[in-house]
Order: sequence, then C-alpha cells, then structure tokens
Amino acid sequence: MVPLNLYVNTKHDTKWFIVEEMLGDNMGDSRKVKAIVPTRTVLEGGGFKVRRPAAMGSLMSPFLLLDEMGPVDYAPGEAVGAPWHPHRGFETVTYMLSGEMEHEDSVGSKGVITPGDVQWMTAGKGIIHSELPTKKMLDEGGLMHGFQIWVNLPAKDKMMNPRYQDITADESPIVEKDGVWARVIAGECMGTTSSIDTKIPITLIHVKMNAGARLTQQLASGLNGMIYVFGGEIALENRMQVKANPIPLGILSKQQIQDGELALLSDGDEILIKSGSESEFLILAGPELNEPIERYGPFVMNTREEIHQALSDYRNGTFLR
Repeated sequence: MVPLNLYVNTKHDTKWFIVEEMLGDNMGDSRKVKAIVPTRTVLEGGGFKVRRPAAMGSLMSPFLLLDEMGPVDYAPGEAVGAPWHPHRGFETVTYMLSGEMEHEDSVGSKGVITPGDVQWMTAGKGIIHSELPTKKMLDEGGLMHGFQIWVNLPAKDKMMNPRYQDITADESPIVEKDGVWARVIAGECMGTTSSIDTKIPITLIHVKMNAGARLTQQLASGLNGMIYVFGGEIALENRMQVKANPIPLGILSKQQIQDGELALLSDGDEILIKSGSESEFLILAGPELNEPIERYGPFVMNTREEIHQALSDYRNGTFLR
C-alpha cells in the first residue's frame, strides 16, 4: 500500500482534517474522502446569516461558493435578503428549503422562490438582480433556510448572454427508495435525471436518508466531487485512515461526515454512502476547468484586466450592453 497525504491550509481560524488514504489493489473505484472542511458563520447581503465552508473557491472547481442560508426563524419585520447587485462570469444557483424569496433581474425575470424551487441564473456578460424576502415573509416572519451556490463558467462562456431558469418544486424530479429520498436538481440519482440545462456537466442532489440506509451514487470519473452535510451524519464506506489535527478520528473502514462539514472526494466512479442517523446533505460534482481565476466581489473572470473592465463597465453604465 502507498500512503497518500493531502494537506490543506486555511487563512481562517478553522481546522482542516488531514487524510491519509491507504491505496491498495482491492480498493475499487469508489470515491474516498480527501479532506474535511469545517464551516464558519458569516453575514451576507442585507445581513442574513450563512454557514460557509472556508476557502471554497481555491479547492473545488467549478464551484466557487457554497452558502447555507440560515436556518433563521425571523420575527415579523426581521427577514432580510440581498438588494440589487451585479454579477459577471459565472452562475448562481438558489435552492429554497423553507421561507420565500422574491427574485428580480435586469433581463426582466421576476418570480417568487418557495420551498423546493430552484433558480439557476447564468450571469454571463452581466446581470443585475435582487433576492429579497416576500411581503408575506416580512409581514408574518417564519423560518428561512436554503442554499446559494456559485458555479464558475469556462472562459469561452463567461461573456455569453445572461439567462434565467426557474424550476419549481413540482418540476424538480424526486426519487425515493429504501429509506433514501433525493431531489435531483442537476445530474442523475437512482435512475432519475434532471432536465435542467447546465453549461458544463454538473451534479447537484439534495438527499435525505433514514438511519442505516445506504445509497450508491454514480459519478463520472474525472469530475470533482464533494458532499456537504447539514443534518445528522453519514459515512463513506471505504478502507482508509483519517487523521485530525489535533483530535484523531481513526476510522479504518468508514469516513464520517458530520453536520456542518464539507467533504472533498477523491476520483472514482461511485460514492458508497451509509447514514449513521437521520441525515440530510448535498452531493455536488463538476469538471476541473483548469483555467486561471481572478475574482473581485461579484465578478469572476480569468484575468485582472477582465475584472478591471467589469468594474469600469459597471461604474460607467455600460455593464448591461
């Protein structure tokens, strides 16, 4: 066996787990955990609370950001969102679990995002939009919970025309089998395929599992994969040894991923998942773009000159032309 050490650094006051995989001849093609990234809580937009894995953009192409919005139980008049702001060079995905948000953008799209709905917005060469709590949420309050994910675009698509895909809960396919429930937002799960149009191959699946349930998720080899757990805990059934600094986890045959942890996965063509308790998580996968990333706030391009151009266009009123 050959040990493979992966060390990941962080600028924040969070601990990264260091994983030592023991690669043997009989390991097969199931994916293993390379690193576990904890989350931190920050305030975004108009002041709403999000739980965010540290340094996402440098780790998991093509995903630039993974924000778990809430859960926050707002009193009447307290709900907040993200007022009008620009984007260029990538896609934003908003997925609601609880509460309501109202979307409006510069290309004329407008609608309410309710539980189970997905908004897939391709900013391309430029879009300005807002996501704010509905009047009902402001008047009555209530639980707000969901996700916003940023997906990078390859250089050839960064200046494409913007577009907006609104997928309601009843249009987003759900599959249930043997104690596993899954909403297939993008990609495929248990023989069910999403109809959403993505510029690059993306897997995004919301999974709930009963205690003791198992899921075999197929993923094409060569795609980057990760799992974000936001309820309970799961384990990948692989032979590996995990070290934590300073506390060892010491799991020989299973790697646990707990609430609030993002697991970065090795290559392979499937993930073998067992739920140790009632659990809830996202499975994400996409290609390594192998392109430089220049990022400034809501703009993600390939060169610093392109960022300067985006800022100039926005300030000069030519951003949407």
